[in-house]
Amino acid sequence: MAAERERLGLSREETARRARIAPEYLAYIEEQPAAPSLATLISLAAALGTDVQSLRGGGRDLPPGRGSALLHPELRDLSPEECRARLSTHGVGRIAVTTPDGPAVVPVNYDVVDGAIVFRTAPHSVPAQAVGSEVAFEVDHLDEAMSQGWSVLAVGPAQPVTEPAAVRRLTERARSSPWAGGEREMWVSIRPTRLTGRRILPADR
Repeated sequence: MAAERERLGLSREETARRARIAPEYLAYIEEQPAAPSLATLISLAAALGTDVQSLRGGGRDLPPGRGSALLHPELRDLSPEECRARLSTHGVGRIAVTTPDGPAVVPVNYDVVDGAIVFRTAPHSVPAQAVGSEVAFEVDHLDEAMSQGWSVLAVGPAQPVTEPAAVRRLTERARSSPWAGGEREMWVSIRPTRLTGRRILPADR
C-alpha cells in the first residue's frame, strides 16, 4: 500500500483525504500488521487507482479480469480527447508487431512526447521490428474491486528516432527506465493515425 502511494507521489494526507479516512489510521495500516475492513480497502484502492487484491499483495502472478462482471454494465466509447488524456501520462503499454515467427504482443515502458508515443528498446528486440510498419499500441486499466476499466488503442506508423538532438531530448525527458534493463538506447516513435477507446462502468453513472 505504501509502495503504491509513493509510486504515485501522494502524501499520506492526500491519500487519506481521497479515501476519506484519518491520516493517522492510514499510517497505522501502512506500518502495522493491521486488518482494515473491505470498505476501507475499496476506498483506498479507488484513491490509489488500483484494486483490493493488489493492496493485499495477492494475485501478483495472475492475469487481470478475474473479478465478477457488473450486474448492469455500460460499454462507452471514449472520445479522442479522453483517449489522449488516458494515454498521455506514461507507464507500460503493449505493442503488437508482425515478426518472421508470426504476430507478437510485448509490453514496453512508454512516454508521450509532442503527441507521439515513444519507447526505448534494443536494436534486435521484438519491439524494434515494429520500425517501418504500421503497428497497434494498447494501454488499459482494470479495477477488479469495482469491476470497471478502460482501454485505449493507438494505430500508426513506427519510426526510429535517429537525429542526435531528438534522441538527447527524449533521453532527458524520459520519466522511467525500461523495466527489462540492459542496453536499450534505440528510440522508436509511433504517431497515431487512429485513436479509439472504450470504458466499462455501471449503467447508472
